[in-house]
Amino acid sequence: MKRIMASAAAAALLLSGCGSAKSEGANGPAATSSKDVIIGWISPDATSSTRWDTQDRPAFEKAVQALAPGAKVIASTAPNDQAMLQQAESAITQGAKVLVINPITAEGALPVVDRARRDHVAVISYEGLIAKAPLDGYITFNNLEVGRLQAKYIVDHAGAGATIAVMNGAQVCEACIAFKKGAHEVFDPAVQSGALKIGYEADTPDWQATKAQAQTDQALTKLGDNVNAILAANDGLAGGVIASLKARQLNGKVVVTGQDATVAGLQEILLGNQTMTVYKDLHKQAQAAAKAAVALAMGKQGETGLTDTYDNSGSKVPALFLQPVVVDRANIKQVFDDGFVTKAQICTGDVASKCDF
Repeated sequence: MKRIMASAAAAALLLSGCGSAKSEGANGPAATSSKDVIIGWISPDATSSTRWDTQDRPAFEKAVQALAPGAKVIASTAPNDQAMLQQAESAITQGAKVLVINPITAEGALPVVDRARRDHVAVISYEGLIAKAPLDGYITFNNLEVGRLQAKYIVDHAGAGATIAVMNGAQVCEACIAFKKGAHEVFDPAVQSGALKIGYEADTPDWQATKAQAQTDQALTKLGDNVNAILAANDGLAGGVIASLKARQLNGKVVVTGQDATVAGLQEILLGNQTMTVYKDLHKQAQAAAKAAVALAMGKQGETGLTDTYDNSGSKVPALFLQPVVVDRANIKQVFDDGFVTKAQICTGDVASKCDF
């Protein structure tokens, strides 16, 4: 991922020049008051992850209201690229001047950008990148680092000469590809040195837990249950991996990674079935998106807070790259201290007795 650090002033200058016919602001005539701010939010449905509608969207809406009381957020989820386009058109028809979109595929949302630009509507790519598009913003975590952290955790905890399995997510989005690439930046040298062996690897279709479970069954059968660690690209896939391990009474005996610090993932860590998750403070990400979206809607391009830039196939896009961190049993308290989740959400049922922090 090519990144160039830039000052806030430089990012603002890039933003104001990103696209044509924007003399009145990044998205045409600016809102004159916070009540005139209308923003479209479009994310994938829960198939790929529950986080979009249970964490990101509520945090985004809350942050928008804090910045622009009375503003309107037109929120929707989509199962595919065509649905995203339809939802974008609906939001634009309802007056949205900024769209915040987490695309399903890297290039599938290009028609959305084309449609938005016809009406001088700004587009912010959230989490996943809309590739090859002249965007008004790109807000994500360092996704290469996510993969690196998962792989390094396995190298450090699986033991010398470990045999591992890898359950990548579907390779349909820029972030998805980056997770896998980052992991292999760590794994490949370890494999070459003989420190570990990748006995099975698959890209899990549609990021579905049930498919990850089936793939784990295949891996365990192929390897005669001789697996020391399994990289699951997110907590949803980890749930499928754990279900397979439980069926063979291997849960808790195999290092299992995850991502997103979901309620289910954190509970599995406390129960000892999942070993780690990559924690991305989605609240900070959503708040950053809200700040940028409100600023664009109000014609305040210099106040977006997008202090990085990203070369999106020749188009310099104002961006913000946030840093992920590893969370395991040793430092799980951090997600509670940050207010990311509450004990009431996590410490229920069998998990309650494990909440000794």
